[in-house]
Amino acid sequence: WSQVVSEAEKIVGYPTSFMSLRCLLSDELSNIAMQVRKLVGTKHPLLDTARGFVYDSRNNLQMRGLVVLLISKAAGPSTAELSFQHDMVSGIYSSQRSLAEITELIHTAFLVHRGIVNIGELKSCDGPLKDMQFGNKMAVLSGDFLLANACTSLAQLQNTKVVELISSAIGDLVQGIYYENSKSSEENCLTDDIGISRWKEQVFLSHSALLAKSCQAAMELAKHSTELQDMAFQYGKHMSMSHKLHSDLQPFFRESSSDTIAFSLNSAPAILHQEFRGREAWLKQIRELQEAIKAGKGVTSAIDLCRCHGNRALAALERFPPSEARDALANIVYAVTRFP
Repeated sequence: WSQVVSEAEKIVGYPTSFMSLRCLLSDELSNIAMQVRKLVGTKHPLLDTARGFVYDSRNNLQMRGLVVLLISKAAGPSTAELSFQHDMVSGIYSSQRSLAEITELIHTAFLVHRGIVNIGELKSCDGPLKDMQFGNKMAVLSGDFLLANACTSLAQLQNTKVVELISSAIGDLVQGIYYENSKSSEENCLTDDIGISRWKEQVFLSHSALLAKSCQAAMELAKHSTELQDMAFQYGKHMSMSHKLHSDLQPFFRESSSDTIAFSLNSAPAILHQEFRGREAWLKQIRELQEAIKAGKGVTSAIDLCRCHGNRALAALERFPPSEARDALANIVYAVTRFP
């Protein structure tokens, strides 16, 4: 995965580790960073989020912006925008680079907001109550700050359709996260009896909508056809679905017991296993669930589903002309559909 990302960054000529550097180096956010240091020594999740901004090779926080840049370069200039080709650097319009930064800022803002903890469920080992309350305030304010910066930059693109697309993606994110939080107070508690189709709807809202609509918006900024905009949307949607399925499957391929905390009862393998076994049998197996799923059809079905979305993403790419950027987008799909 890291190699695929590194090669893709060379193609777009834009290290995504600096995607939102202008915002992250602003005086306001530098002050926020100083305040976050006060949380050192506690277990507030905002600290882990902040560390992830510096380096996170497993999840690659800048993946979304990179895909927007790659799809922009893969599509190239449209005949309607020939007069503006002087505005292109490495085959990408400046407005599309701004959109990639906006996408990253929105994703980062929601990551920060997810770092809010339930004060009522804290344990003494998590840290002093006043520090945890302070961490929550910082998560709310810094997340809002990033989102406000993204919205300001979005308005500066001066494209009504793009504003509508990204605004609706923000709405999807809010709806997806609200549903997650309303169904369970803890990640690993048993949720309502939902099937894989309902799971797909929820994952689209909370994980795929932002990337799918950002890819579509990148095509709109270059005045590409409605058909190519739809193909970009389909790539973003199905690639991110594969990415989420790949993430859900990881606990079943890692031997280290320390990695089992990443296992979730709301993951695709668990839900697919439930569908094969039936609700009652599923409830009886809760205590030994991970091994039961690994031995059942849930994992293999989730792998098949992951590859299915990957193939649909690759099919969408076929409408783009051959290029290094298109190859890089395909390699991203191959990376998240490969399993031991």
